[in-house]
Amino acid sequence: MERHFELELQKLNKRVIKMGNLVAFQVHNAFDALLRGDVELAQQIIDNDRKVDKLDTKIDKLCQRIFALTQPVATDLRLIMSSLKMNNDLERMGDHAVTIAQKSEGVSEYRDIIDELHIDEIVKMTDMIVNDVITILNTRNTAFVKDIFELASAIEEKAQVISARIIEEMMHKTEVIVVATNLIVILTAIERLAGYSTNIAESIVFLVDGRILKHKKKNFENPLGTTSPAIAESAQDEPLSLSDPEQEATSEATPSEG
Repeated sequence: MERHFELELQKLNKRVIKMGNLVAFQVHNAFDALLRGDVELAQQIIDNDRKVDKLDTKIDKLCQRIFALTQPVATDLRLIMSSLKMNNDLERMGDHAVTIAQKSEGVSEYRDIIDELHIDEIVKMTDMIVNDVITILNTRNTAFVKDIFELASAIEEKAQVISARIIEEMMHKTEVIVVATNLIVILTAIERLAGYSTNIAESIVFLVDGRILKHKKKNFENPLGTTSPAIAESAQDEPLSLSDPEQEATSEATPSEG
């Protein structure tokens, strides 16, 4: 019985790591589709979400089986509890990857706007935080958890600055509402990805050290300073031009249909 229990725990650990790698792959491809305007890749991400959902169900059922057949204590109990939490967070990250893929088609013709907003910078930062937290999940090295919180703070700050610029533009040009809304949805998904990354980092700390970080203030310095150079530069950029080039040729303020 004890041998079977150990095998079940090993299986659980492997499945959570597999889930993490799969979600990181989905997120990376979603960002790739966004920056390159690759509609086919975006559709692949949407289709592959079924794999994420299937693995999510397997992990949940495995945790339920372990609880039902054994009485885990101490470290083993922390593994099961952390796995349930991380699995839920990873599944939500997979959903946000799908959201980014779905909205990428709506902004694919506005490459100049994406460049002007420095979307590539926040995408690289978010891709990094997702990969870093999955690395920590694999290695259980909590020494780098602090970096996750710092990078998440920088991503949130940058996303809010970009969103504010987009909203300001929407107030002056009704014809940009559709593309601007898609961009805001994408930025919200990016913020959520960073947030769930910190959740997973917290779960890893609980699993390894038995410490609970949830709801505790994290006094970590922003790695890019109080306001990073990139963020400061974005805030000082010239007003955006979110208008469709073809519409600009005929009218500067003609609302788009729908």
